[in-house]
Amino acid sequence: MMSNNKESTTTAPHWSEKWELVVGLEVHAQLLTKSKAYSSDPNAYGDRPNTLVGPVTLGLPGTLPVPNRTVIDHAIKLGLACGCTIAPRMHYARKNYFYPDLPKGYQITQDTTPICTGGSITIAMADGNEKAIELTRIHMEEDAGKSIHDVDPFNTLIDLNRAGVPLVEIVTEPVMRSSQEAYDYLVEVRRLVRYLDICDGNMEEGSLRCDANISLRLKGSSEFGTRTEVKNMNSFKNVQRAIEFEAQRQSEVLDAGGTIAMETRNFDAAKGITTSLRSKEMAHDYRYFPEPDIQPLTVSEAKKEAVRKSMPPLPRELRAKYTTEFGLSRYDADILTDDKGTALYYEAVTASLSDTEGGKPYKQAANWVMGDVRSWVNEKGLTIAEIPVSAERLAGLVGLVESGKVSHTLASQKLFPLMLEQTGTAAELAQQNGLLSDAGEDVIEAAVRGALSRFPDKVEAYRAGNKGLLGLFMGEVMKATKGKADPRRANETVKRMLEQE
Repeated sequence: MMSNNKESTTTAPHWSEKWELVVGLEVHAQLLTKSKAYSSDPNAYGDRPNTLVGPVTLGLPGTLPVPNRTVIDHAIKLGLACGCTIAPRMHYARKNYFYPDLPKGYQITQDTTPICTGGSITIAMADGNEKAIELTRIHMEEDAGKSIHDVDPFNTLIDLNRAGVPLVEIVTEPVMRSSQEAYDYLVEVRRLVRYLDICDGNMEEGSLRCDANISLRLKGSSEFGTRTEVKNMNSFKNVQRAIEFEAQRQSEVLDAGGTIAMETRNFDAAKGITTSLRSKEMAHDYRYFPEPDIQPLTVSEAKKEAVRKSMPPLPRELRAKYTTEFGLSRYDADILTDDKGTALYYEAVTASLSDTEGGKPYKQAANWVMGDVRSWVNEKGLTIAEIPVSAERLAGLVGLVESGKVSHTLASQKLFPLMLEQTGTAAELAQQNGLLSDAGEDVIEAAVRGALSRFPDKVEAYRAGNKGLLGLFMGEVMKATKGKADPRRANETVKRMLEQE
């Protein structure tokens, strides 16, 4: 899913003429670790209910939490990727509240000393510009269990497998001004955590969850309006729909002379509406205080540098590289960086490319990755890491086509399929299967003469200015030579003979 794939309507809602939309998002990302945040209980998805629990998860008396070092590393990694300030010293906090699936009666989180502050995540705008979505903070905490309401008609069931699963909460400033910006931001967050290998980003499994804070203010005003918080959104599209509905609802209330209540609302995806859950004014006092069972945490410069060195290239850096150094379009760069596997495969291909007269064929390599390679991967339902054609072998195929030794048509229709089934380089397989271009100039000229004689009316039309007919004659020549004519040489010969009176 790409950030430039706009989902919203092109016509602005009527309320936008008077009111400005203000949105801030809170994203919870479940971290990919073997064990939970403060215990050795397994961190996994899909196991039988209440099987991934132990004394710490259950909050039994006398148990003590021990911070998971990988959780800390993941939080630092995300903070560095977003340009945040990493706190050199911080402490954990207890957030006290009662909920049926929170066994301890409190959540271990961070309050006044989050591990990351500031920073931003950049999104692409519809006009081609970029916008930095500023972050307030990123902090570590643990998840609660899950209440299940649709299995037993008389009782709510509790599954504590998720209790204690490590999270980072990513909180933005209220800087988004449309539902589309919120949608694009979430796409970029998911792409980023997947690149960093810290979260799988699967919203359907609850590993990426979003709450939206939404308000309206008069255009030109610097004061924020009263906000509502919308929860229970299980897809990026539903976040977008909830924001649009809530903006419309709030505008109608304000236009009628009413006031907006500060409250938490639920989004009903089936009806496309939000409904009130509880008043913010009556929210619980969480009674934060420093977690007494965990020592304050320090993060040294050496630790940050070690984490930084372990990080992969990030999507924004790769997009900049592809559009500036490689000369690709923003559209191509977006496709190539849409997922980490494709980006790393393309990186390996470009590292193995040979120079041509016009430099390295970055664009041609991109076309192969976005075309034949991804088509095969999608057809098979596999990941790009599972394709039997290594990046080095694909680079050899690109070089073979660019040198004119194999036509692109033969390479795509015959040579690439052979490479999927057999070992050997592109050059070796082309030689073994008679795919190398061996049509000399005499053969090409004869094929061109035959095409011109078969279509005299098209020849006249071309000479009269219909240059689009060049493709017809090229097709005839490639057909006559069974695809073994060098396309560049054939193109030059067709043009020369067409332009001869």
